[in-house]
Amino acid sequence: MEKRQPHVHRGAVIAMRLVDIADTIDLTAAEALWARHAHTAAARGRLLSAPPKAVSFGVPPVELTLEPLQLAIDSEAMTATVGVRLYEFGVAAFSIKVATDDLSWPHYTARVNAVDATLGLGSGTRIWHDLASQIVELMRPALMRPSVDPLHEDYLLGLVHALEGVTSTASLHEEIDLVPLLSGETRALSESARQDLLRQRFSYYTDDLAVLTWDRAFIYEPRDDSDVVDILEVANAQLLELRYYDELLDAELPRMYDLVEATHHAASPLAARRYADLARKLYTLVAEVTEITEKVDNALQVTEDVYLARVYASALELFRVPHVSKAVDRKLAIIRDSYSALYEEASSKRGELLELAIILLIVLEIVIAVVRHT
Repeated sequence: MEKRQPHVHRGAVIAMRLVDIADTIDLTAAEALWARHAHTAAARGRLLSAPPKAVSFGVPPVELTLEPLQLAIDSEAMTATVGVRLYEFGVAAFSIKVATDDLSWPHYTARVNAVDATLGLGSGTRIWHDLASQIVELMRPALMRPSVDPLHEDYLLGLVHALEGVTSTASLHEEIDLVPLLSGETRALSESARQDLLRQRFSYYTDDLAVLTWDRAFIYEPRDDSDVVDILEVANAQLLELRYYDELLDAELPRMYDLVEATHHAASPLAARRYADLARKLYTLVAEVTEITEKVDNALQVTEDVYLARVYASALELFRVPHVSKAVDRKLAIIRDSYSALYEEASSKRGELLELAIILLIVLEIVIAVVRHT
């Protein structure tokens, strides 16, 4: 069946890059820094269509509007709007938005892929690097332990507000071919691959649609704003931050094993202190990681909005956030067990040292008594 080719009267392509720039960000300090730099107040992120009691940010991120960018997309000069959201748990979520008005569907799909080619891992690396460097330099006083080698996550969204030539959004994925947009592929995909790409589809009204994949999404929203965009940003931010702590713990566990082994073989009267110091270090690590991961888990509070809750839960599952979270929890459990063992060992060593001190005192008293009677 030949696909109908509708016309996009009003839409956009949004390229996101989320960067872990610090352990945490002091958002109040960030607002003050931005006010001094831009001579205007920063905004706090909020979802526009959902009631605050239904869906809200745990700690609203700080929203900053940056200078527009001039981009060459398919040899055509375009102006893109640029923004960034700063999350308390250390993530800066950059977005570059390119308007895509009055395009046929094939041209709109080509525009989405062209934006990806322009801002992707190849030619777009310098653009994202410059944006991140700009924000890190400006916000440095508000950053707690800035990242030396920051991780990042990319996501691409095709957003359409006015679409002509479709009879129903319920069957939109059947009336037009979304697969080239969602996959970025120009070659025909197998039927199973096509079904996988189109599996995560969501609608709330009769005139909207959201289709999610691992690294792209298509959103049809006749209203000017879509909370689904914000939902996907938060889910990507959670994935990025959990990836950071997963890799941190991966690097920390071998060091922990080496320290435990070295401490265990240390033949020293101060072995108890060595065990206690190492136990405190591990406890501090567990406390810090647990505190941040709890902030990550509570980044978005979804209570009454069933539609956004479904989209959010599906995005988390699609991005494998629960899988990474469980990996972090397992590694934290190993460190907690090691802390408990070290604490018990330290207590045992202190007990042994106390017993030795008592024996030495008894011997000393006996020696003194013998010397006095000779």
